[in-house]
Amino acid sequence: MDSNFKTYSYLSSFARLDDILTQSQSNYEEVKELPDRDRLTYSNGFYAYCSALFVDIRDSSKLPDVYRRPALAKLYRAYISEMVAIMNGDERAREINIVGDGVWGVFNTPLKQHIDGLFSTAARANSLVKVLNYKLDKAGYSTPIKVGIGMAYGRALMIKAGYSGSGIADVVYMGDVVNAAAKLAAQGSNGFGVPPMMIDDLFASNLNESNTKLVTKDWARGCYTANVVNTAMNDWYEENCT
Repeated sequence: MDSNFKTYSYLSSFARLDDILTQSQSNYEEVKELPDRDRLTYSNGFYAYCSALFVDIRDSSKLPDVYRRPALAKLYRAYISEMVAIMNGDERAREINIVGDGVWGVFNTPLKQHIDGLFSTAARANSLVKVLNYKLDKAGYSTPIKVGIGMAYGRALMIKAGYSGSGIADVVYMGDVVNAAAKLAAQGSNGFGVPPMMIDDLFASNLNESNTKLVTKDWARGCYTANVVNTAMNDWYEENCT
């Protein structure tokens, strides 16, 4: 959100606090799917079950010690650009966000087939990392990246938050589903032999029989794990990058 200077008035600020805190709870509606953001105002909100996908780079804090800033900027641009492209290519995507080196999205998944579709989107993200590391190596980057990929299903509250009248606002998703996906992503590829994909129990329980065979219960982490790739992308990798 870009800033646009407006003089702060504490009296107006205090009045806005009263307006927000006295809003009726009936303005928060239970819906089957999260709606378009243009239905949001500063006084309503929508509850819905949905899924979250979170992808972030492991040990990213060490990358500035390896690459100078222009090189690091290109690495991040390449990674973020195509992770966003993959999530945006899922027709069930409701919102996509970038936080540091994390790219995450909220997806409307009212049917089990939609959860399988998001699992396929996560497989594309996993496949992209293989290709990206190959291209990074060709471009002179000596250290490959690893990512964690978290998937979760749960209930979220979608609200519009910001400074009313300023044009500075954003959509906020409240609830455990996004936080759960972020925490799962933090465990992916976190150690030798640890798979990149971490899936919560609810998400995994809604996968079809074919996809269920691709995930493994990790009792120590309390989730399911996987290392699944997109067949077409992996075939391209095998033909062009090995």
